[in-house]
Amino acid sequence: MTVDATTILASHLNLDPGSWIGWIVVGLIAGAIAARVVAGRGFGCIADIVVGVAGAIIGGFLLSSLFGASGTVGFWGSIVVAFIGAALLLAVLKLVSGGRL
Repeated sequence: MTVDATTILASHLNLDPGSWIGWIVVGLIAGAIAARVVAGRGFGCIADIVVGVAGAIIGGFLLSSLFGASGTVGFWGSIVVAFIGAALLLAVLKLVSGGRL
């Protein structure tokens, strides 16, 4: 019996925030805050949303993998998790780009 990564991820983490609007709002808030903390400025509405949603996926995966967390964390918890993932993503991008983020 083989188990792929998506099955493992799906069994530990519920990535359903309720609606696409919920994803956009969480992504915008988390991405904007992370961009200002890591880069010192925002990147614009669309880029902040993309960074925030990517951060939510990264943060959720890390939370699930490192701490064994499962289930949902609510609206505010989603923003915190997305912020952590987005800040990590931006820090890595800043490191790779030589600080030109």
